[in-house]
Amino acid sequence: MHIAVAGNIGSGKTTLTRMLSKRYGWIPRYEPADNNPYLADFYADMPRWSFNLQIYFLNKRFKEVVEISKSSDTIIQDRTIFEDAKIFAPNLHEMGMMSDRDFENYTDLFDLMISLVKLPDLMIYIRSTIPNLVAQIQKRGREFEKSIRIDYLQGLNNRYDEWISNYKGPLMIIDGDTCKFGNNPHDFQQITDKIDAQLYGLFPLEGSNP
Repeated sequence: MHIAVAGNIGSGKTTLTRMLSKRYGWIPRYEPADNNPYLADFYADMPRWSFNLQIYFLNKRFKEVVEISKSSDTIIQDRTIFEDAKIFAPNLHEMGMMSDRDFENYTDLFDLMISLVKLPDLMIYIRSTIPNLVAQIQKRGREFEKSIRIDYLQGLNNRYDEWISNYKGPLMIIDGDTCKFGNNPHDFQQITDKIDAQLYGLFPLEGSNP
């Protein structure tokens, strides 16, 4: 199976991916942030590096999806190819940080790739407000994230809401503001109970919210 964890920057995707991987014995695939050769440059100068960064992510994510489709293991993925193309790239384009030419080129490439990709068996979306995201970003203290703009995060949040409202696959929604799964065992148990019902129970829980 292919399980995916989606959410804005600072929403807790990596923490939840790690916890679920340990709980179920799933193989984790983490977002390539620490070793990303473009990320620091991007946050320092978004218009200059936006296309380079998005192509880098698109390439990495497509390779992951192909590998996942060929695997007999259950794999849990920290962020998906759909978020890159439906949220991050359009947000940069709308903010004037990616040119029309680059955005059209990127979109054409994504459309070709996505024709070969199927939806995950379960998409877990962590929905968070901007104050919660900012607090989480500050808490983890990554130097290159200190220059992230509030309007950039808000634009991403708006696009996440739009994308999730139209998402057609199996979906579970977590309230990242109130469900503190990282340090509250009860909250994490609520999530795993719903995952058990979604994947192994009798009834699907479309858009469930612990």
